Amino acid sequence: MPILSLKNVDAGYGKFQILFNITLTAENNEITVIVGPNGSGKSTLLKTVFGLTNVYNGKVFFENKEITKKKPHEIAKLGLTYLPQLNNIFMNLTVRENLELAAYMHSGETMPIEEAVELFPILRSYYERKASTLSGGERQMLAMTMALIRKPKVMLLDEPTANMAPKIAKMIFEKIVELRENFRIAVVLVEQNAKKALEIGDKAYLLVAGRKIFEGHPRELLSKPDLTKVYLGIG
Repeated sequence: MPILSLKNVDAGYGKFQILFNITLTAENNEITVIVGPNGSGKSTLLKTVFGLTNVYNGKVFFENKEITKKKPHEIAKLGLTYLPQLNNIFMNLTVRENLELAAYMHSGETMPIEEAVELFPILRSYYERKASTLSGGERQMLAMTMALIRKPKVMLLDEPTANMAPKIAKMIFEKIVELRENFRIAVVLVEQNAKKALEIGDKAYLLVAGRKIFEGHPRELLSKPDLTKVYLGIG
């Protein structure tokens, strides 16, 4: 039984439809990768799961219970966390205060901060620094740790390696695998670095203009140059 599924979902913002008839499943303890060209609806898909868009048709299910009409805070209580590409930490607070606030704001069971920080131990040396002084990679480490504190069953990650140096991006991908392997979290990953994302994924979806044109194993997608070269720039 999938932990998360969308069935024939049409969604968008107001009267502006972005997603068309999307059916998708994400399994427990797996990395589900969503790839596609810019403007294909990848980020909108994550926002739809988290209750941040208008769903015109279709349904969203989490642990076999419909969540289509639920508010984001209600969805978060069930065990989903969503990390947008931007504005995912409190810039005017210290690293320690961000971590404490992540625990304080969550109404369910939380993970001890010192346990969650094991994902990125370097954050311990930044505890008293303002989040605004961190690099892009360090901010992403903080955001992922804040999400982990909430003990999610599913983590929705939107472009976690955007604008990062290759060395930092490589580490973030390794930590996403660690979320699956060590913390048993299902990850739904939207990522522009399609090749690397597909290399760590268990299942792949390719979106083009808001429509699903591929579903299957990442290796299968990588073996289709007619799709990867045209839509993902992988040749």
